[in-house]
Amino acid sequence: MSKISKADDDLQRMLSEKRIKGDEDRRVGSEVFDKITLETLYKLAKQGYLQILNGAISTGKEANVFKGIDDHGTFVAVKIYRVTTSDFKKMQDYIQGDPRFNVRTNNKRQVINTWVNKEYRNLKRAREFGVKVPRPIIAKNNVLIMEFIGDEDGNPAPLMKNAEVSNPKLLLDNIIKYLKLLYKDAKLVHGDLSGFNILIKDDEPVIIDISQGVVVDHPLAEELLNRDIGNLSKDFRKLGIVISEDEIKSKIMDL
Repeated sequence: MSKISKADDDLQRMLSEKRIKGDEDRRVGSEVFDKITLETLYKLAKQGYLQILNGAISTGKEANVFKGIDDHGTFVAVKIYRVTTSDFKKMQDYIQGDPRFNVRTNNKRQVINTWVNKEYRNLKRAREFGVKVPRPIIAKNNVLIMEFIGDEDGNPAPLMKNAEVSNPKLLLDNIIKYLKLLYKDAKLVHGDLSGFNILIKDDEPVIIDISQGVVVDHPLAEELLNRDIGNLSKDFRKLGIVISEDEIKSKIMDL
């Protein structure tokens, strides 16, 4: 049996043993778990990063996030980028303006692998400067394993857009604090911030999905920062907090 066939068999068995149920899960599985992805997951499993792979926490056009368990029995989040449906052109635009990466290729899988490495590095850099994001564990090919944000029973933390927010003003202050740390200290702009990319755990915001994050001297940085600020202003208006985009930007920039 070839190495890829063994990876395929072992991962399919792992998925089956962990009772991934339903037509939707099977459809997602057929789209996500191609041969190279299965081989990657198999290697990560052999290295102790992944013992169990459960059903999807979230599904999107470009990536799916699954709940996993590592060899220590700890919950992890396993993010797998879909090679067939990812926005290749957008990824190229965000990567090519980033001096940390020197990618000159039209190979879609190589671009996606760089994108995953970019998310890993953005998470690591954000955490180093005190921004509350999931701890990145390992990135390999189109797979990123990171800290699971949820409770000890494996229930994922809700998105801000779905959460019951007890103190919207405090939540907003904390998010602005993290955006300021991200911009002023980590020298990054999130680029896709909204209530869809903020989790709420113990009434605290955890910022997620930072793959498209760019360095502050990236050609798109100002445009993306303004978009993040606009989204934040709109989201909190729905929670009864009226704050202008200029007010938010002045807090981030110390103006």
